[in-house]
Amino acid sequence: MELLAYFIDIFMHLDTHLSALIAQFGPYVYVILFLVIFCETGLVVTPFLPGDSLLFVVGAFAAKGDFEITSIFGVLCIAAISGNMVNYQVGRYLGPKVFRGEMRFLKKEYLDRTHAFYEKHGAKTIVIARFLPIIRTFAPFVAGIGLMNYRRFTIYNFIGCVAWLGAFIFAGYFFGNVPIIKKNLTLVIFAIIIISFAPGAVEVLRQRRNSKRPNSDKD
Repeated sequence: MELLAYFIDIFMHLDTHLSALIAQFGPYVYVILFLVIFCETGLVVTPFLPGDSLLFVVGAFAAKGDFEITSIFGVLCIAAISGNMVNYQVGRYLGPKVFRGEMRFLKKEYLDRTHAFYEKHGAKTIVIARFLPIIRTFAPFVAGIGLMNYRRFTIYNFIGCVAWLGAFIFAGYFFGNVPIIKKNLTLVIFAIIIISFAPGAVEVLRQRRNSKRPNSDKD
């Protein structure tokens, strides 16, 4: 419970934590932010790290002069793009091992289906997934498992990362220090989190509802 409370506190008071990091580490905060974004996008085991809300707060701090806007944007673009590339390669490496025929509960046909899905929908999936917490961490991994064309993945990975970072960092840069937003930044962060998770939650509920339909029809 204490660990959960700690992470909730980080999410809800990113401005306070980031301010403390800047005061303590100075320019090395660029490295810390690079690692956070890299891990959030590059490691399947760390989808819980802050993404959208952190970028908004970073933009707001850049507007105050704590970061040079083009530098922080460039650094985090490299972090997000390279994180996705690593995630893709891990999926590509593990895919054949995970989906071998000798594992009764995992069949090669699953790999073939994933490959076919990403060949058909992969481009827009990689771009849209950037704006969906949790999903953006797993999308490049599954793309690697499905053996999505590397060149195609690279192009849309670049587009998705730049669009995602640009949307949230520059939103924070231009609006983060508007008096009413600055005064209620915690509420704004909370709203960003809710809005970010909403599409995924709606999709889960929709799938659950559809999965129950055959049973209700039988009744």
